[in-house]
Amino acid sequence: MEELTDLKEIQTRILQRITELQISLLPDHHFSASAAIATPTEGRLSAVLHSNGVKDFVLKRASSDYYDLPLETRRDVLGAASIHHLCKSIVLVNTQAPSNVIDCSDLNYSKYYVVVVQYTARFSAEAVKNFLYALNNRQIPKKKFNMRLASDEISAKLTGYEHNAVTCIGMKTDIPVILDEAMAKLNPNFFWLGGGEIDLKLGIRTSEFIDFVKPFIVNCSGT
Repeated sequence: MEELTDLKEIQTRILQRITELQISLLPDHHFSASAAIATPTEGRLSAVLHSNGVKDFVLKRASSDYYDLPLETRRDVLGAASIHHLCKSIVLVNTQAPSNVIDCSDLNYSKYYVVVVQYTARFSAEAVKNFLYALNNRQIPKKKFNMRLASDEISAKLTGYEHNAVTCIGMKTDIPVILDEAMAKLNPNFFWLGGGEIDLKLGIRTSEFIDFVKPFIVNCSGT
């Protein structure tokens, strides 16, 4: 297992270097908004996405006060189609999972989930609970599902990203992802989420995101 992990890290570094070389030879709008990879995080995310067949994505820097800005201004900063195309990734923990459920090895009944949801939406943990209950054919008592927001410490430990930088791309742990159904219906189908650093944002084609991440698509919010 350790040898496989080492091999995966070597492959990622090679892909990162290849991506850096490609970006330096391509127009600025391809792969990244910058002319060249500026940070290891940008290089790693670009390598992960590129190696998994994702071609239509953009990494873009925002100002340090990005999260103090209204959604309309954030939309303009990123060039998003609308404020509804801005989303966040949040880590949920099932606080009522049995003591033997401690990780994410069972996608259908994981201790943790990452939910991608619009900033303009009202997220419903109850909807996620009902979905997971049905996903397990109602064989697990409903009281064994209680989805709550994970602490910043747990989120950072699992994803490798700090608060306001969480993205479900290139996470430290393979946490199952839930994409709010509203995101899958956006037109145009290109949305923005965190990019692994507080001032780094990732824009990505929805269809390519779904093909790569293979999330559960769940109606888990209202506007």
